[in-house]
Amino acid sequence: MRALGESIVTTQSAEIGKMNAWLAQWYPGRPTTVDYRPMMRDLSGLTGDALDETFLRDMIPHHMAAVMMSQRMLVQGRAEHREVADFARTVRDTQHGEIFQMNGYLADWFGGDWPMPYGAHPAGGGAPCTGGAPWGPGGMMGR
Repeated sequence: MRALGESIVTTQSAEIGKMNAWLAQWYPGRPTTVDYRPMMRDLSGLTGDALDETFLRDMIPHHMAAVMMSQRMLVQGRAEHREVADFARTVRDTQHGEIFQMNGYLADWFGGDWPMPYGAHPAGGGAPCTGGAPWGPGGMMGR
């Protein structure tokens, strides 16, 4: 769980840096600051299983939003720069895989079937995601 969290922080911090550099390069002189609003609730009061489960449940929709925005941009051909389209593909594919990984953790560690939103499930149609499903090499999400 720690490795997943650290990987997400490292990756998303680098992505933010990359996007800020593109803004400065492609749109010099335009303001790049925005009012920051946290995308997830404060988890600082949680520990142990409660922290892990809440983090996973919150991070899945966070990732889903990025996957959907990236896919929409690609399908609609809205990227003005090739680098942005390439970036969107990477975000879509990487975070899509992490969604399945996180759903697998929820199922394995906290039991039960964890419903996937429509279209996000490898079998399609919003079927439940279970830790024992043999999707990809080596079982759940290829692990």
